[in-house]
Amino acid sequence: MSDADTPIEIFKRATVATVRAMSGQDEVEVTFSNDAPSVSGKRVRIPNPARDLNPLDAAVARGAADAMALKLRHHDVGIHAYRMPSSPPAVAAFDALEQARVEAIGAREMAGVSANLGAAIDDRSRRQGFDRVTTRDDAMLPEALKLLAREALTGQAPPPSARAMVDAWRPYIAEHMPSRFDSLQKLLLNQDDYARESRRLLTQLSLDVGAEIEDQQAGDNKFTEDESGDDQQSESDDQGGQTEQESGEMRPTMGDGESDEAAQIEVSMSESAEGGDGTEDEDSDATPRAGPASDSTERSAYRVFSPQFDEVIGAEELADPEELTRLRRLLDQQLQHLHGVVARLANRLQRRLLAKQTRAWQFDLEEGMLDTARLARVIINPVLPLSFKQEKQTEFRDTIVTLLIDNSGSMRGRPITIAALSADVLAHTLERCGVKVEILGFTTRAWKGGQSRERWIAAGKPVNPGRLNDLRHIIYKSADAPWRRARKNLGLMLREGLLKENIDGEALQWAYSRLMGRPEQRRILMVISDGAPVDDSTLSINSGNYLEQHLREVIKSIENSGTVELVAIGIGHDVTRYYRRAVTLVDAEQLGGTMLGKLSELFEAETGGRRRAA
Repeated sequence: MSDADTPIEIFKRATVATVRAMSGQDEVEVTFSNDAPSVSGKRVRIPNPARDLNPLDAAVARGAADAMALKLRHHDVGIHAYRMPSSPPAVAAFDALEQARVEAIGAREMAGVSANLGAAIDDRSRRQGFDRVTTRDDAMLPEALKLLAREALTGQAPPPSARAMVDAWRPYIAEHMPSRFDSLQKLLLNQDDYARESRRLLTQLSLDVGAEIEDQQAGDNKFTEDESGDDQQSESDDQGGQTEQESGEMRPTMGDGESDEAAQIEVSMSESAEGGDGTEDEDSDATPRAGPASDSTERSAYRVFSPQFDEVIGAEELADPEELTRLRRLLDQQLQHLHGVVARLANRLQRRLLAKQTRAWQFDLEEGMLDTARLARVIINPVLPLSFKQEKQTEFRDTIVTLLIDNSGSMRGRPITIAALSADVLAHTLERCGVKVEILGFTTRAWKGGQSRERWIAAGKPVNPGRLNDLRHIIYKSADAPWRRARKNLGLMLREGLLKENIDGEALQWAYSRLMGRPEQRRILMVISDGAPVDDSTLSINSGNYLEQHLREVIKSIENSGTVELVAIGIGHDVTRYYRRAVTLVDAEQLGGTMLGKLSELFEAETGGRRRAA
């Protein structure tokens, strides 16, 4: 039997065919990995099935594949981004309710899909430890909302493994959300209306306090834009312009009556932007610049013109294995002299972390192991009783650390090389201490706008387009991937042509949302950057502080949420004006030691806090 005919390979082929059939898209690329299931454009990532495939494992794998296929078929990324709330906690809950919607559509239509999705949810709940939950944790609210919405939409109760977690949240949600999820039933097949109603429900939970205001503004803007749209359509008919079908292909469908401007994707609200000193490029000479902040609320909203060309991609998908091996070897050669210094610092951090996890002793007990250190006093004075001791396991909170590394062109050379090495050593060190580590990078797919800008030009260069470039968010190492498998990926940072522009605000939102989906009790996000967010295409059309202002809003929201500990390291750039907890380096050579030092401080602070509480 060839490898292609093994049961596991046959199962994979059948799963790929099913994903393509259910999604209705034959060109979908399906890959199997150790990461969580995800969809990015036409790429679907599914967890690897177990080698000894039993019926339960098969159902879990099928459930993950079915969930992604249903998302491809029934989910419009443009509508989702347009209706997305601004605060990170609300974003996580909004995403969960949308996933519940697409899965409910499939579960109601196909019994087999319903069973597969149930098996996948049960498996995920067990892995997350929901069956051991006794109290409410804000990080679990999106999961609770998803399962309660699923219950309302399909009639299926939460699986046994998630029942404790859902029951902990059920009274709170019932008290603060009187209408429950019944209102979502009739909107299941209309994503836009469902998203509006989801935000209204989140408002009742005080997660999305701006939903009602934004909906009112959207209605006002729609009325105004519909009138201008009719005029433009009439003029287009007279002059033989684009057909309605052609213009519809320029941007995601937003529903009947939505105009071009309304279809520009609004991601989050920021404060009013003032002025602008960006430099226009060759495509923007005839384009109106964004006016003063006082013009309208619409001008001050952070938005994305088209998210269609954004991608979240694994490092191994951007280069073949041979190139990754070559780049990793080059990374090791360039930093050979630094390995010793960083390794010593890493060993120091490892000793501190292991010291917190080692067993402690309780002394002067009446039973247990004989305390030989106190035998001398018994020999001197036989009247004294024997002393015993027992071991106890000290508390060490389950922790995950995410390293978010700026992959912009200004990091080229020494800074990105040292950042890659430091991330590598840190991941290896923390893994040995039982701490999960995720390494992410952010840049853009092109200089000066890429396909997003081309679409904007083809649409007639509408004013206030918002972010006007194609994002590229790179996963160098996922939290669950072993260091030895992912270390080769870090060499990709040395690849020529990879580093382009940096849009920090959306990258922070992305890293935060990944952290909030993790089961760990403590979440740390460390950002490494060498400058303010810069994207020539976006800043040439919007105000000069457009991206920086959005970054400030995202940082403020994350820091105020209290669910993630955010720390930043700036290389030659003062990041203390953005982040509460930050340090600025003059020389990139100090990066490794600073990263390890900041993490040591965080773990020491946690231990000190627990001792004071005790």
